[in-house]
Amino acid sequence: MVNRLVLWDIDGTLMRAGAVAGEIFSTAVEHVVGRHPGEHQVLMGGKTDPQIALEILAAMGIEAGPGHEHLPLVVGRLEAELAGAVDLIREKGVVLPGVRELLATLAADDDVAQSVLTGNTVVNAATKLAALELDQWLDLEIGAYGSDDPDRLSLVPVALARAADLRGRTFRPEEVWVIGDTRHDLACARAASARCLLVRTGHLALGDECAAADAILDDLADVDEVLRLIRS
Repeated sequence: MVNRLVLWDIDGTLMRAGAVAGEIFSTAVEHVVGRHPGEHQVLMGGKTDPQIALEILAAMGIEAGPGHEHLPLVVGRLEAELAGAVDLIREKGVVLPGVRELLATLAADDDVAQSVLTGNTVVNAATKLAALELDQWLDLEIGAYGSDDPDRLSLVPVALARAADLRGRTFRPEEVWVIGDTRHDLACARAASARCLLVRTGHLALGDECAAADAILDDLADVDEVLRLIRS
């Protein structure tokens, strides 16, 4: 038996939601604070939704104290705006190469549990995955989300605890794969001594600091190779 827990990043790894995500952040912030953030230059890749919201607020001159006060309202509005944009995500969003076949194959393998480890809140993750019909293969109840902790480094233990509590399954660090597209995915995997596969399908380049990943692929199109890695 090859016991594995696979934790997928969403944006840039499984799918792209299009420009809607960035636009909705700005809309949510504007709704709460009464002014548009403009060209804030905040990079979103690999970060949690609360972290992104706080960085946008800081770029607007709203520092940590008041920013934290605004945070629940911004995140709540973000979730509502994204839910209202499902049709746009279906129209503009893209499932990345190999993803559907990989998710379906792993979902049929009793030795593998698969979920997500994402900076999205649990609500936003469910919205995006359902919009492109990827949720059917993922056990989202054992996932780890930006709404669990704004620090991505803390999220692998969240998923491990949920797998144990909800499914009665335990995993050693070497049995856990974090699959993502940024250095932040590697960092959170290493914080829990988990393994990491990175793909070059996101918006951010994988720099030298990503060389420590267990594997780096251009994309997930070679399904047999990805399955071999996960089961190795």
